[in-house]
Amino acid sequence: MLPYDSLIVVDKENQLPIYKQITNRLIGLIQKGLIPPGTFFPGTRQMAELITVNRKTIINAYEELLTEDWIESIDRKGYRVTPELPVIKPRSFQPPSHFSSTGYVSSEGLILQCPPQPEHRDTKSSDIVVNDGFPDPELAPFKEISKIYRDKGISSRIKQLMCLRDQGGLPLLKDAAALFLNETRGLNIKKDDIVITRGAQMAIYITATVLLSKGDHVVVTEPNYVFANDIMENAGAYITKIGIDEEGPDMDQLDQILKKSPIRMLYIVPHHHHPTTITMSAARRQKLLKLIEQYGFYVIEDDYDYDFYYKNSPILPLASAPHHGKIIYIGSFTKLLAPSIRIGYLIAAPDIVKKAIALKRLIDLRGDTFIEYMLAQMIINGDMARHINKSNKLYSHRCDFICNLLTQKLSHAIEFTKPLGGMAVWLKFKSRFPINRILNDASHAGLCMIGMPFRRPGDPNDNGIRFGFASLSEEEMTKAVDILVKITS
Repeated sequence: MLPYDSLIVVDKENQLPIYKQITNRLIGLIQKGLIPPGTFFPGTRQMAELITVNRKTIINAYEELLTEDWIESIDRKGYRVTPELPVIKPRSFQPPSHFSSTGYVSSEGLILQCPPQPEHRDTKSSDIVVNDGFPDPELAPFKEISKIYRDKGISSRIKQLMCLRDQGGLPLLKDAAALFLNETRGLNIKKDDIVITRGAQMAIYITATVLLSKGDHVVVTEPNYVFANDIMENAGAYITKIGIDEEGPDMDQLDQILKKSPIRMLYIVPHHHHPTTITMSAARRQKLLKLIEQYGFYVIEDDYDYDFYYKNSPILPLASAPHHGKIIYIGSFTKLLAPSIRIGYLIAAPDIVKKAIALKRLIDLRGDTFIEYMLAQMIINGDMARHINKSNKLYSHRCDFICNLLTQKLSHAIEFTKPLGGMAVWLKFKSRFPINRILNDASHAGLCMIGMPFRRPGDPNDNGIRFGFASLSEEEMTKAVDILVKITS
């Protein structure tokens, strides 16, 4: 569901009646394409709770929309945007494009820049393992998966589909994914705009290989998701880095770079940045959109865990705003399910999608038909939405628990900002506790920390590491923090 509480803000000082403000705002969202034709609105009671107004106000707003034929009432289902409405705003992923590019793969082999981890001794079953921020395997919907697998009718259909050549993913999943992403992110896309991949990592690789040539310039943040850096450099690109602070990537630095020389691409993680977990402010997002329009560079928007937010509704992706086909939106269902269920996607302009499908066939001829079919069914029958709600409640509780624990026990050694969502906390150790020493000492004390560390003296994020909490129980989190307290005392 779209974050209506952040999309619809009423002004009680305005002389215009509140129901009319809501009506006008909903019409505007429909006209912009953020609420596509055929979308069901929340019920009157739920919408009233979301935007904290009286239910009668919502009823009046819906009746106004009914009168003007913007929505229709469906018996036993509720209100939906009239399907026959004309497409008032063209999709951002359908630009007039002059794209032409030949991908480049380094003949000198892979260029890997992942920072070395201290050598750990062999882990024991009693050790606590803190990862980079993975979902809890205990929550994986294996019951729903096995139910689909045991259905003989579905099983025979999957066997037929397994023999078909991949066209960028199973059509059923592409349809379901488009519906899911439109409802939750306001993207206004169709199945032909999507390529299903084996995780977001493959999506980043395919996009970079399709769009970059040797010698192209790419801008990333410092620190950044290191495997994305590796992909860009392996494609032959030169990397320039910009800083990141509490509001997200530094757009003034990017502006200065653009004034000096053109760039081909920006790689960015606006929502729960990897590794620092910072969410990019609305003001900086607006400035980035203006820079895209002004300079015409491509942007990979990596939105790997958009669905995990705890206190407030998430800001809609950059890709939900007009961008003339310059944003390639990348995400993952893996974070929603389990680390080993590798399903990601990229959404892009038609020419990029076409080239991406052709490249994908070279490395993944037929895709994972069963998993894709299973995921499509979970989206269609509502299991996915229920699973997300259940996971969000648990992860939100675990986020509160670990942050309270860190504040109470480890404030002498670390600084951190409680994340708005996601599966990890960015711990910045004070200078007298070098992160490499912390990792080694923790390993010998029974704590294996495999989240991404970052060392860059002088950088605001120096001496930090990702502490993944989502897959840990309260007991495990307590033991992990107790070990850190012991080695820093």
